[in-house]
Amino acid sequence: MNIYDRLGVRRIINAKGPATRLSGAIMRPEIAQAMAEASRACVDMAELQAAASKAIAKATGAEAGYVASGASASLLLATAACIAGLDPGRMSRLPDTRGMKNEVIMVRSQRNFYDHAIRAAGATIVEVGLPDRYAGAGVRDAEAWEIADAIGERTAAIFYVADSQSRPTLKEIARLAGARKVPVIVDAAAQLPPQSNLKRFIAEGADLVAFSGGKAIGGPQASGILCGRRDFVMSAALQHLDLDIHADMWEPPATLIDKRKLKGTPQHGIGRSCKAGKEEIVGLLVALELFIAEGDAARHARWLRLLQKIRDGVGTAATLTIRGADDRQSVPVIEMQLDKRLKATAIALKLQRGKPSIHLDPVLRDRNCLVINPMCLAPGDVAPLVAALKTILARKPA
Repeated sequence: MNIYDRLGVRRIINAKGPATRLSGAIMRPEIAQAMAEASRACVDMAELQAAASKAIAKATGAEAGYVASGASASLLLATAACIAGLDPGRMSRLPDTRGMKNEVIMVRSQRNFYDHAIRAAGATIVEVGLPDRYAGAGVRDAEAWEIADAIGERTAAIFYVADSQSRPTLKEIARLAGARKVPVIVDAAAQLPPQSNLKRFIAEGADLVAFSGGKAIGGPQASGILCGRRDFVMSAALQHLDLDIHADMWEPPATLIDKRKLKGTPQHGIGRSCKAGKEEIVGLLVALELFIAEGDAARHARWLRLLQKIRDGVGTAATLTIRGADDRQSVPVIEMQLDKRLKATAIALKLQRGKPSIHLDPVLRDRNCLVINPMCLAPGDVAPLVAALKTILARKPA
């Protein structure tokens, strides 16, 4: 029996995409094999993170890199690094930030639930701008001069959520932040593909960038990448690693942690709750290597083939349109427009409650449309997915 069968947990067909609540992506066999191999030996975690730093730096163009338990964990570490720097005393006091630079500037239209990670480090978010373009009251959003005005003596960092709609641009923010010597943290958790985004945000002036390891990269769900300036990554490592060791016996790799810059050995830091095991680190590094080797075009073609089989299998039972079929740097998806007699929410719930349980993306349910994302679909999922769709779509509403 499969391990989930033994545990009494239903396996699902995930056509929603790599959402954490649905356990993320399916790892390639090479990644699972590497994780199993990593589990059969012990290593010095600082040495393993130093090796990860080298690989991540090569992939991103950053000075250094690090692996934590997810993109959110990476954002907490990034914020803690900007607040505490390389001061072990400040590291020990977090999240108590009294007397420290503890304000993080953020455009109001970019606020989201994931900024809990920023606040967890002890930071106070300072909102900037009014998102009139979202409220329908106008066309403007925050502008660069508003961010510049918000910078003060307590500013620890500027937080930027990467998205095609984000305003101002990262280049504008990085330019003004650099002039004021304020670091910029970028949340790029879901900004892959395109593959070029691995290097884009560092190239545009970001000081620290966080990526999810368990989404498009295809690594372990509990993994994330933090990359950026060497001193900030060093601070993140110091607030994350197990440092329960006598100072005179502590010999971390100099490529990750330069002891000469420290007045003492820090205690366990606020990032200990973000621990990544050797298996996650190795798995993520192998996944990153495979992600880069495959490339955007081949990855897009693989996803597109799955969607075309689904569309052809469903036939005329519903109107299925593939969006992004010609954009090799995107994730193509199927938009399934339902007959007005059918309700998107009801169809989605019936699929979830069926055998097998199938999860679609209800992001467009207000338009009576359901989305099929191929990122977490295996070839063997296509036939049961098509069969379930045809059966449910053929039923006449009560």
